[in-house]
Parts: sequence; C-alpha cells; structure tokens
Amino acid sequence: MITFTVEESWDRIESWLARHAPVTHGLLRPPAAPADVAAAELRLGVAFPPDLRESLLRHDGVELQDGTLLLDYYGPLSGVGDIVRSTEFLREVGKDAAEEETDLAEEERDEYAYWPHERLLITLGIGWQSSDGLFLATRPGPHRGRVGRYFDETGSAFTPWPGLRHVLSDFAAALEDGLPFDGRTPLAHEGRLIWDGGRTVVADPASALDAAAGFPEPRVPPAAEPAPPVPLSDGAHAVIAFGSGGFFESEPAPPVQPDVVFVAGADPGELLDRLGSVPATTRPRSREQARLSAGAPWAAHRPMVRAGSCGDGWSYATQEGGDAQFDRPEVLERLSRGTRVVRLTKRGPEVRVTVVEDGTERPEVGHRVESPREDYVTGPDGQPVLDRAGQQFQRIGVDPWPGSTAAYARLLAGLAVEHGIDWDPADDAAAPLASALLLPVLDEVPEARHPVTVVRDFDLGALVERTPPERLRSAVAAQLARLASETGIDGYPEIARALERTGRGEPVDLTADGPLDLRMRTIRAEARAVRGLLDAARRRPDPAPVTEADSAAWHGRDAAAGALRRFLSLPLPAAAETVLSLRMSLHWRDELAADLAG
Repeated sequence: MITFTVEESWDRIESWLARHAPVTHGLLRPPAAPADVAAAELRLGVAFPPDLRESLLRHDGVELQDGTLLLDYYGPLSGVGDIVRSTEFLREVGKDAAEEETDLAEEERDEYAYWPHERLLITLGIGWQSSDGLFLATRPGPHRGRVGRYFDETGSAFTPWPGLRHVLSDFAAALEDGLPFDGRTPLAHEGRLIWDGGRTVVADPASALDAAAGFPEPRVPPAAEPAPPVPLSDGAHAVIAFGSGGFFESEPAPPVQPDVVFVAGADPGELLDRLGSVPATTRPRSREQARLSAGAPWAAHRPMVRAGSCGDGWSYATQEGGDAQFDRPEVLERLSRGTRVVRLTKRGPEVRVTVVEDGTERPEVGHRVESPREDYVTGPDGQPVLDRAGQQFQRIGVDPWPGSTAAYARLLAGLAVEHGIDWDPADDAAAPLASALLLPVLDEVPEARHPVTVVRDFDLGALVERTPPERLRSAVAAQLARLASETGIDGYPEIARALERTGRGEPVDLTADGPLDLRMRTIRAEARAVRGLLDAARRRPDPAPVTEADSAAWHGRDAAAGALRRFLSLPLPAAAETVLSLRMSLHWRDELAADLAG
C-alpha cells in the first residue's frame, strides 16, 4: 500500500469531509503558527517529529464540539496547546514511575516506561482528555516518530504505524474506500463523521449439541473388588487401605449439602418438566452417575438434575452439574406456578431458605444464615497470620465455614417442622432417581428502565418522537428481519414464521415450552456449549471441535433471538434500541431510512 505524505493525506481527508461530512469539515482548526510550534518545542524541551510539525501547520487540531473529527477510539487530534498541556500533565503523573525505571536502557524507555520525558500525546482519547490516546516517541534513535497507544489503566504500547504520516494515510484511505481503520469504519451521517463496527459471522457454525450427540453417556464402572489380604511374616494377614491419609486412616468426607428445591403437590416427573428436562436424556441415575454424566462431553455443558419424592406430598430436585439453576428467578417462577416452592441453598458462608408461592417470594418465612470463615491461622491477638507477601495462612483439609455446614443441617431439620419436608441428602446418593439434562429456561426480558436516546451515533429518541408508531413498528420489524438474516436464525422455521407474522403486524405465540420458545432455548444452549468447549480446550493439548468463529456466530444468533423476544415483549422504543444496536451491516442507517420512507 502506498503511504502518502502528510500534505497529500490531508488533501484527501479534507476533500472527503467537504463532500460527505461538512459539519466535521467545518470543525477543523486553522493552521498553527510556526512560532507557536517552536515555542511548544522549547517549553517541552523536545523537537517535534517532522510528520507532527507538518500536520499542525495544516490544522492546529480540531474544535472540541459535537461532530468533530475523531480517530475513532483514539479521540480528536490535539492542537499545539493540547499537546503541551497533556504532555506536562503526564510527566507530572509519571514522576513516581520514572524513579523506578532508571535501570531501563534508553531504547527500552521509549517502549516500556510509563511516560518518558520525550513522549508527546497527540490525541485526546475517548474522553477527550489526557487519560488515553495516541503518542509519538521523539527521542533520537530507532523509535523516533513511532506511534503508540497510551491508556492510563494499562500503560503504553507501540502500534504498527511507524509515524503519523502512516496514520493519516490509512485514515484517508479508509474514508475514500469505506475500509476499516484499526478495526472500525468511518462513515458520514447527517453531515458528521461517525464510526461503526460492521461485522459478519460464519453462515453455518458447528453445532456443539450435534457434536455431543456423537459421544456416549459414560457409565460408572462397577465397584472394585476388595484388595486381597497381604501375608505377614508370622503367617497372619492384613489388608492395606489407602485414603487421603496414605497408610493412616483417611479423613472423613465432608457432608453432602447440595442446593435443593422442594415443590408441593408435584411428582418428580412434573418437576423435571418444569425445570426444562430434555426428554431423550431422562432416565434413573445415582448421584455418582449423574455427576459423571454432567461432566462428560455428552452433556454439552447442560445442567443435570435428579428428582425424587419426600415428606407428605413434596417432590425435590438437586442439581449435579452445569450452570446453577435454582437461584434463577425464572426457574423459581416456573416451579412455583400454582403451588409452593421451598429452596435451600449453600454458598460458602451463606445458607438460605427461600419460600416462593405461585411466583411470589415470601421473605417473612425465609431464613438466611451468614457464618464467618474459620480456616485462617490466627495469632495470639486473634488476627489472621500473614506470610511475607501479605497472604493469609490457611489450614489445609478443614471446613472453611463450619458454621454454614451446621446451619444447613439445622435449617434442613427445620423444614420438617415448618413445611412437612422430610429429606436426608445422604439417603439418595446410591438410589436411582429420575434425572435428566436441562434445556434451561430463558431469562426474563428486562423492563425498559430509561428512555431511548442515541444508538451507535444515531438519535433514536428523536426518531421515535417524530415517527408514527405503526410506521416505526413496520420499519423496526424490517430491521429485525435483516438482523435475523445476518445471523442465520431466519433459517429456523419457528423463527421464520414469527418474522413473517411480525412483518404483517400479527401476534406471535411465545408461550413457555412452545416451538418458538424451545428453539430460542436451544440456540442459547448451543452458545453456552460452544463457549464451554473452547474454555475446556485452553486447559488441554487437543484442539476443540469448534472455533472462536463458531462461538461468535452462536453468540450472534442468541443475541438476535433475544432481540426478537424484546420486540414481542417490550415497548417499541426499547425493542428498537436492541435491534439497531445488533445490526451487523454498516449500511443499516440507510436501510432504516428506506424502511421508514416505504
């Protein structure tokens, strides 16, 4: 690619702005006076690189107003005064770090020091202040003129640009050819330069659920035969048992205290259905078998639950693997529909009993116990003992929260008195109980809590105010259909039918466990499974059967399905905000204008 001079690049930039973004063009400052540049060099004690001097003598930065020229996340170009103020401020901020960086070689200082004396901040970053932005190295040597990115929270790093003229040349090409500039694309909208991040996803991502179906469910191996007696020298025999204590007696296993939900008046099969069981995976399993299955590729990171009966008319369920479900309001609402649910959960120091009746929690009959941690080694003063690094010493092999362990047992016993629930978690370990993987229910669609304003530099609030509701609804429905096409969810017949009905302004059935709901939940399960496979592959030498591109595609499908739910459930402005924020095409603003005019 040809790199143009600073003057040539500014010619091209100004020409494009004058034709497409006159507001932004009008906010370019006049040239800096050569005397001002020389005074800044004298004050800062550095010589400005030629590229910077040429650019300042063309435009002394930009006016900091709405619509000004931004180099995307790098912010507006600084003028001479901005450069002086930012550089002096950052020199002062970096004083303490400079004392610790005296051992760095001169060339290393350019790249690794927090803020070398010779460095200049040449843009004002995202917040239009000196907390981040592009910088130039000015010290004579191999790095002179190089462009880097500074961010106050993470430090500095050089970019691939050897000099400012390369930045301006790439920016000019991005404007003229509609190309990305450092990942995002400059566009003109209503006379202003804006930036957007158009993207695409793979059309046919690999299915983690299909991959899981190719694995058999593992089986718990049969119990091993006891070790044969070992003859002793005197003719006697002994049996050697190995446990966590080696030749010594093994430590007692911690008590089994799982999260559990109890449902009144529902049998175990109905309880599994309310949780969202996958019928093909339903069968009796012991606790050991359920946990083994839940951790296997066959499960595809879907939750595993077991359900049984207890007490007088109660059923219960425990979760044996996968993302926690029993603390989700959506799950408790489904379980308690027309009945009562009692939930017992343990989270480290906290044990909680929650009672929900027909979707409404009853806090007055709940319980909550918070226990202190007790596995820290303490000194004579009762305070935790710290090592040289300031870390607290801990006793190994002890219950860190014995108080919560005791509280769980106490609250469980109290359930028999308060609710007639009689259950011992130790009793069902080996028993084969009804169990299944879950297709988790979707989160509730959050209410719109704020008026819509600007979405991706587009004034949606103003559009809502001036557009008749029916015309706006029709245009947003068209945008939703395009989003569905971009992500590929319009290939599912349930979603295609829903999109057709929304396009005609007809109601859509989104009832729980209906075809559309099940399709959306399956898409969510695919996205979760792909992410789980990629996370697991990072800890193993073998590659995952899916890629990051697959993950991005499933995430996009899940988000698009969520946008459809919001369109069907929320007021139109809130739904429009979600749909437009997710569009992948850079040309969605033009398409929206055509939809509104049609």
